Amino acid sequence: MSNIIIRTSAMTRLRNYFLTGFIVSAPLAITAYLTWSFVGWVDSWVKPYIPARYSPDTYLPFAVPGFGLIVALLLITLIGFLAANIVGRAIVNFGERLLGRMPLVRGIYRSLKQIFETVLSNQGDMFKHVGMVEYPRKDVWSLVFLSGEKETEINEKLDVEGDPLIAVFMPCTPNPTTGFLMYVRKSEIVLLDMTIEEGARLIVSAGLVAPKVKRKRGPDAEAVTISNPKLEEVQPARSKRTASSLPNK
Repeated sequence: MSNIIIRTSAMTRLRNYFLTGFIVSAPLAITAYLTWSFVGWVDSWVKPYIPARYSPDTYLPFAVPGFGLIVALLLITLIGFLAANIVGRAIVNFGERLLGRMPLVRGIYRSLKQIFETVLSNQGDMFKHVGMVEYPRKDVWSLVFLSGEKETEINEKLDVEGDPLIAVFMPCTPNPTTGFLMYVRKSEIVLLDMTIEEGARLIVSAGLVAPKVKRKRGPDAEAVTISNPKLEEVQPARSKRTASSLPNK
């Protein structure tokens, strides 16, 4: 009996060691693989256009990984430098006017340009908050990202005084890059304290990786810790925060 117990405990320890090693090594291995694949993908696109006399692969007995990526970064930086001066802006404007005359291409270009300007610009209207809405039926809640209030034709046509429509994006699991754009009444949105990154992790992991609950602070039991500095002055009168607690613009 004692031999069986010792053998069982040894197998349990080995299993725990294996699971611990897997949990530690799997994210590192996947991250390294994706990074290496991205570098190789960029190299495969850029290196064929590099003259042989400038490529280190010509002089070395082995290929230099990442050289194409370095060249691509330098080229993008150079394009940004040229586009920042008068001559470069004139060339860019000419190219945009040329693309604007192509029926199919102009729509794709303008959409992509607006997306990149929004994502990369510090002044862009990125997602600001994480919230919950009742969807697809009552008492079933879905996670959404709020992009903030904007003066659009939709708001002008459908807004109700004191309860405007908010543009929300409801991502799909496990791929948050796809989802649904919806306009929801501010009073029907429950705001969460988690960050956009925490919300994205929750969606990608299908609910397995949930952010820790932020403890309430202050003498008022209903006061909520607010992570977004723009909402620091908001103190809801009930335990759950709704988007209606946001100040109207």
